[in-house]
Amino acid sequence: MPQTHSFDLLLRNARLRGGQGLQDIAVRQGRIAAIGPDLTGTAALEEDAGGRLVLPGLVDTHIHLDKSCLLCRCRDAGGGLKGAIAAVSGLKRAFTVEDVYQRGARTLERAITQGTMHMRAHVELDPLVGLRSFEAMMRLKRDYAFAIDLSVCVFPQEGMTHDPAVEQLLARALAEGADLLGGCPYTDADPSLQMERIFALAVAHDVDLDFHLDFDLDPTWSHLEEICRRTVAAGWQGRVAVGHATKLAAIDDAALERMIALLAEAGVGVTALPSTDLYLNGRDQTHRAPRGVAPVHLLADGGVTVSVATNNVLNPFTPFGDGSLIRMGNLYANLMHLGPERFGDCLDMVSTTAARLMRIADYGIAVGGQADLIVLDADDEADAFGGIATPLMGFKRGRKSFVRPAATLVR
Repeated sequence: MPQTHSFDLLLRNARLRGGQGLQDIAVRQGRIAAIGPDLTGTAALEEDAGGRLVLPGLVDTHIHLDKSCLLCRCRDAGGGLKGAIAAVSGLKRAFTVEDVYQRGARTLERAITQGTMHMRAHVELDPLVGLRSFEAMMRLKRDYAFAIDLSVCVFPQEGMTHDPAVEQLLARALAEGADLLGGCPYTDADPSLQMERIFALAVAHDVDLDFHLDFDLDPTWSHLEEICRRTVAAGWQGRVAVGHATKLAAIDDAALERMIALLAEAGVGVTALPSTDLYLNGRDQTHRAPRGVAPVHLLADGGVTVSVATNNVLNPFTPFGDGSLIRMGNLYANLMHLGPERFGDCLDMVSTTAARLMRIADYGIAVGGQADLIVLDADDEADAFGGIATPLMGFKRGRKSFVRPAATLVR
């Protein structure tokens, strides 16, 4: 007779954020069934966390898998944001589904082994690339579902209103399973019309929105207020996010306070993308360059839902990246002079508040929640974040999805 187990997984001796003493975590049918010291029962799989910190799987709210790992094709792309867009635009016509899939898989696997279990991938659609990148993303979503929940956001990187074919491609992708819709008004000949059309498409297809917005340091103009107005008018509060919003780093205190109030009232979330925003902003200054990253911790203090995310990896927009969200949060903390008293807030930006921005249900280590768990090579939250601790293993819906044995000195 086959043995009947109480649980599918028993993760013993886990240290939880804010908790006292070591806890066991029991999982049944992909959900956390019990949490407590010295749980009784048997499990199909039993693992020992060894007193290490256990977190819910990390959440990357903004990444471009379709154009990752392109450095070998365009190492000399210059000119900041415009140069990066032009460089990738020149390559897109030659993208194939298999090419995008392979590069995306390389980046996705890095992210998975760094502890990411939820991800929003922004995918460019235009006549140059057609639906090839989108098709590759949908394949990645299916093939890596054992380890990560991949949400596909289609958007027009190079404008929309100049060519009806772009909107047709977006609508077709939404009809074929895209999870949400994005926009990029600052590259459009008619930014306001793009925002109008993007909101109309979102309402028609009942999907959330995530815009690339205000990506420079010129405080004299902004699209953020219009996004807030359109969000309220559409009744889309809590369903709209913006990425970059680096103008928030260039405005004065009074203007920032006003924008925080508008964002909070409209329920618009904001994602900072430290690596890309640092690399591309402030290039007109040889020294004393501004940091050029939205101060999202201040927005969070004002009631805005915020996150910190990856954006680009190994391409002209960002020729860096290893998929570590803890490293990205750590970079943000360095930039903003945030000490250990705010490490927990920064960790939230790649976990709990990032999950709220993506409207992920039942997120977190609690009975009844999704059993998405990672074990870090640290036994303290401050050390884990400050030291960019390596994830040693992960469990997606209670099933082991990756292992990374701890480094060992050989004396």
